[in-house]
Amino acid sequence: MCEFKEKQGNSAPESTKLTIATIEGGNVIASMPEPVKGAEYFESALEATTFGKFNYILILVSGLILANVLLETLGISFVLPVSQCDLNLTIQERGILSAIGFAGIISSSHLWGFLADTTGRRNVIRPTLLLGFVVTVVSSFATSFWLMVILRYINGFCISGGSATIYAFLGEFHTAKNRSRAIMGSAFIFGVGSMLMPCIAWLVINQEWRFVIPYLGITYKPWRFFMVVCGIPGFLCGLALFKIPESPKFLLSQGKDEKTLEILQMMFHVNTCRPHDEYPISHVVEDIDSAMSPKVKRERISNPAVALLRSMWDQTQPLFNREYMRTTILICSIQFWIFVTSNGMYMWFPHILNSVAEFMNENPGNRTYMCQIVYSKQQSIFDAENAHGAAVSDGVTETAAQCIEKLEISTYQHSLVLEVLYAVGFALIGGIINKVGKQVILFVCLVACGACGIAATYADIPMVAIYLYVVLLLCGLGINVLSAATVDLYPTRLRAMAVCISLMMGRLGSVVGANVFGALLSHHCESAFIVSGATLILSGFLGFFVTKKGKPSGKSGVWRRTSLISMTGN
Repeated sequence: MCEFKEKQGNSAPESTKLTIATIEGGNVIASMPEPVKGAEYFESALEATTFGKFNYILILVSGLILANVLLETLGISFVLPVSQCDLNLTIQERGILSAIGFAGIISSSHLWGFLADTTGRRNVIRPTLLLGFVVTVVSSFATSFWLMVILRYINGFCISGGSATIYAFLGEFHTAKNRSRAIMGSAFIFGVGSMLMPCIAWLVINQEWRFVIPYLGITYKPWRFFMVVCGIPGFLCGLALFKIPESPKFLLSQGKDEKTLEILQMMFHVNTCRPHDEYPISHVVEDIDSAMSPKVKRERISNPAVALLRSMWDQTQPLFNREYMRTTILICSIQFWIFVTSNGMYMWFPHILNSVAEFMNENPGNRTYMCQIVYSKQQSIFDAENAHGAAVSDGVTETAAQCIEKLEISTYQHSLVLEVLYAVGFALIGGIINKVGKQVILFVCLVACGACGIAATYADIPMVAIYLYVVLLLCGLGINVLSAATVDLYPTRLRAMAVCISLMMGRLGSVVGANVFGALLSHHCESAFIVSGATLILSGFLGFFVTKKGKPSGKSGVWRRTSLISMTGN
């Protein structure tokens, strides 16, 4: 049986000398000593492990981690309409709750990116997943709006550790040939997980059961249990990471050659069911991107807080050097606008779906614009809030009829359609990404979704407008495509930080989108859709400017690069 067990013992030469030379147009400008027998660059060593069971398990776990982030952050959108009375929520407070998880992710992304690049990817992902689940369970017992806000913020702070770091972690177990497909494979798992979200919400939230907890003074209802269910994938993945090893490429960049080789041998064993000793490589050296990237020098600072901030700055500053600045700014900008729509506008998706479903049930066959339905619904909510305030001042208690305890079935159905399209989209992209290219896929995705967003405001058939809204939200397909590109654009020592920074800007877009869109719903719904669509179209064009570093040299346009040529034992 092939197990996740690393072979113990020394199996590598003690040290290796790396000789650097310049290659121009394929011509080596230097004479180099012969390499040690059995020594290979990391990329070749990784390729020798083959692609098999280990990779599929890692892709599955990575996809579930991404799905956990979605369930924890976007699952609240199904909770808000039915928890309004239990937590006494106003429309503004619903906007805050919808965005607070992203605020937690934003505030911790930089920290987790730094720790992932300095202490290890797994050392960040595993504890944050487990702690995030504990906070989720506690938040399901929240008795007030502010307590819920605090707990959901802490939850977002925790799950951020896995949300961005997992891209670097997964990518570093795969060769350049398979890396993008592996990331898109995890995105497909993510899509399947997100597809289950409305199904789980329907199965749990629309139940009738409830029980009173006198000590806490709450009635535990299905929406509270739904929050716990959303956190279960993270808990299971946290446990799985006790068996999955640290990124071998990260360990190699830290000088842990023997540990790196042990992990590669274990991968080879799991994938081929052959003994560890049959792995054909005896020593591994860093690839060019890792070996040539500058190592950050750390000054000794007595104050721990200052030392941490200084170290974080030292790890971040290279992303904004001349070599990477344009790429970093472009990636962050595109992620920001994708998240404004895909996450920010999604937070109000169940609310709008429920409003349209109620309108269609009450007015079958009537034609009107989606935003007109939203305006009417918002006005009725404001009228109900004012009437309730007047009733309370007169000593009249609130009736159960004023509270929404269930969502319309069509709300779940259309949410399921969106998630199915996501899963299909991720599967399709995973199959063509190497042939078509990331930039082309990103362009088509963002421009098409942006155009549908603008068209949604002009459709006077509610069902057509809803499906155009669904396509608009599919712009989230671009998040994983752009993250896959980001992994390729930066060296190992900057990779996790680069992805974390870009997704931190994306989550900032989620906060901005959720609150701004919520504020615009009452009077400027059309403007929200038009601006969202226009920025997506612009982002699609900006994607063509995100390119790998380097530039042609000379008339022939030959790419000039510096390369590690050989290694000699000492």
